[in-house]
Amino acid sequence: MELIQEVIANNLVKMRKKRGLSLDKVAELTGVSKAMLAQIENGKSNPTVTTLWKIANGLQVSFSVFLKETEMPQIEKININHLTPVIDNDGNYLVYSIFPFHPEKKFEIFTVDLRPGFSHISEKHLGEEYVLIQHGKLTLDIQGEKFVLTTNETIKFNSNTEHIYINSSEELVRFYILIYYPD
Repeated sequence: MELIQEVIANNLVKMRKKRGLSLDKVAELTGVSKAMLAQIENGKSNPTVTTLWKIANGLQVSFSVFLKETEMPQIEKININHLTPVIDNDGNYLVYSIFPFHPEKKFEIFTVDLRPGFSHISEKHLGEEYVLIQHGKLTLDIQGEKFVLTTNETIKFNSNTEHIYINSSEELVRFYILIYYPD
C-alpha cells in the first residue's frame, strides 16, 4: 500500500470510529458507497480527489484532514517532489497537500498540477477558496462565469458552488489553492 493510501485509510477509520459511525451511516452522509468506503479504509483503493471531497463534505471536515500524517512542527520545510499527490482524472489533475488543515489556523494549502487540455470539476465545499497561479494559464468556471488567470494572478471566491478548473493551453498549469474555513 502506498503511504498516501495508508494515511487516508487510517484517518478515515479514526474519524469514523471517533464519531461512532458505521460504514452504512458514512455512506448515507457522503453519497460514497459502503463498498468504496471499506476499500478506502482497508487501503485497497486510492480515492480520487472528487471522492475525498464527497467524504469531507458529508462528514463536514476539511479535505486535508484525510492527508494529515502527524502534528506539524513549528518550522517545516516542504519539497513538493517528496510529496505523494492525490490523483484524479486519470492522472491529469494532481493535488499535493502542502499545509493540511489545522483547527487553530482554519485554512489549508495545496499545490495543483493540471495537465494541458484537461479540466476538473470540483464539488462544492465549505470555505472560501483562494487560487494563485504559479505558472501557466488557467480558466476557472464559477457558476458559468469564466475567469482566465495567468502566472502570478489570483482569485478569491466562496467555494459553496460547483467550480471547474480548465487548462485549455498546451502547457502544464500549476497553481496554489488556499481554502479558508471561517467560523
